[in-house]
Amino acid sequence: MLGSMSPNGPNRPRIGIPWRSSEEGQGSLIPWGGKNRYYADAVNRAGGEPVELSLADSERLKALLPTLDGFVLPGSPADVEPREYGHSNAGKSEPADLPRERTDRAILDHAFAEKKPVLAICYGCQLLNVYLGGTLIQDLRDETGTGLPHRRKDLTPEPKEDPVHPARFEPGSRLAALAGASEAVVNSSHHQAIQQPGRQLKITGHAPDGIVESVEWTGDANWVTGVQWHPERMEGDPLAERLFSEFVGAARAVHKIPAGKP
Repeated sequence: MLGSMSPNGPNRPRIGIPWRSSEEGQGSLIPWGGKNRYYADAVNRAGGEPVELSLADSERLKALLPTLDGFVLPGSPADVEPREYGHSNAGKSEPADLPRERTDRAILDHAFAEKKPVLAICYGCQLLNVYLGGTLIQDLRDETGTGLPHRRKDLTPEPKEDPVHPARFEPGSRLAALAGASEAVVNSSHHQAIQQPGRQLKITGHAPDGIVESVEWTGDANWVTGVQWHPERMEGDPLAERLFSEFVGAARAVHKIPAGKP
């Protein structure tokens, strides 16, 4: 399924968002079904036009990429294939979703080549890191021994809402500027995280247990940011809203789209 979400218009930067997983995208007749709706709504609130990207039509994707101004790489129930970062599956990684990985890699190839902004979220952040040569922790509890809950399954009984915790940001980082402080409370829904950062990715945020919470691209002036939490599910949160607004603003600025004309 490829499509956009109204309202749209010539002055709204077009933001490509791939399906979270092959399974969720199969046979869907309703645009922005499932959890993809959160990402589309967040982009829409920030002044962008979300465009849904299929994982199943590589030729159509290739034709569509030049028409897009920025990209959100969303979360996923899958995990990145460990062989992609030089590891074997220790039995802690969920099965890989290879169409999702191929789609994200095609998006990143295009975004870096054409200097288009990318906001990479949770799985998307992990894939961005692996794309740039970094590695991942396959299971936080097993490999780090952390007692900080990073997903609902870490708590007994399992709650209905995601756990939250503080994230501390490096001075001078984009996230610190957006937060207006050195720390903010974020939600958490993951069992993997960045181990070694990829090429020219700077770690800019940590959880209290040291787990990486944010990275920023330093290779050139292009706006590329990865966050381990889910700002799309934090409607009304100041940091989440500013993060999406700055991302959409970067997409608008790249293509000289006037602000304030939805």
